[in-house]
Amino acid sequence: MTDAQSYFSNRLAFETDPSDVYAGQKAGTTFTLVDVRGDDAWAQGRITGAVHMPYAQIAERAPTELDRDTPVVVYCWSPGCNAGQKGALEFARLGYQVREMIGGYEYWVREGQPYENDEGPLERVFDATVMVVRQARAARA
Repeated sequence: MTDAQSYFSNRLAFETDPSDVYAGQKAGTTFTLVDVRGDDAWAQGRITGAVHMPYAQIAERAPTELDRDTPVVVYCWSPGCNAGQKGALEFARLGYQVREMIGGYEYWVREGQPYENDEGPLERVFDATVMVVRQARAARA
């Protein structure tokens, strides 16, 4: 029992999900959301309000671009991508408080949260396979 409690407590300390990140954004919680994917992925689409810092550049860029006292949340493409873990590890090595947003960009978009590309905001879509979709909510998209 203790092993299970430790395991899940540790996961919750270092992971978050798109719903919680969006709720934190709306509530004004202080953190920096970092997209650790490459340039082409960033141009195709990203979470509104995110900072772009590919995971291979974190060690060089983060100390001069991001406040070490501000918590960081990283994300990559999807549950099938481990770039978020690579990015989180780099931030941890630099002494940042960091969490990985599980589900990544894919689940952010599927849950209907705001996202954009170089042209501006993209149409919000609510995917009933990952969340409860209500008519009023879907109509506001």
